[in-house]
Amino acid sequence: MSFDTASMTPQDSLIALMIAVSASDETIRAQELAMIQQIVNHLPVFKGYDGDRLPRIAQVVFDLFEEEDGLDALFGLIRDALPERLYETAYALACDVAAADGKLNDTELRLLEEVRDELNLDRLHAAAIERGARARFAHS
Repeated sequence: MSFDTASMTPQDSLIALMIAVSASDETIRAQELAMIQQIVNHLPVFKGYDGDRLPRIAQVVFDLFEEEDGLDALFGLIRDALPERLYETAYALACDVAAADGKLNDTELRLLEEVRDELNLDRLHAAAIERGARARFAHS
């Protein structure tokens, strides 16, 4: 099942980033998958999105993770398809997926740091987004 990465939509790139964060520690947890599905099903940015594209986007991410410079290639695809006005949205969704299982490991934290850098996010804005994710996924 091939996928033409030149036809990636902004929504595809948001999904690719969420999958990348989930897969960054080489384990995609059920809570993270459920969070991605919930995000796609409920957030306005995904209104009208064809959910059948999700497995193909996931495969693109997995294939890129097998390549030596795959992460750089993934960031290039994301930047090409994602308008700058959605950069903070992308980071917020990535943080939510990372926090969904209740713990952040070093690999996820490093990837989130790279996302911040790649999307050139203001550090203060990124900290606010991170704090919001922590608050949403805090355990009692």
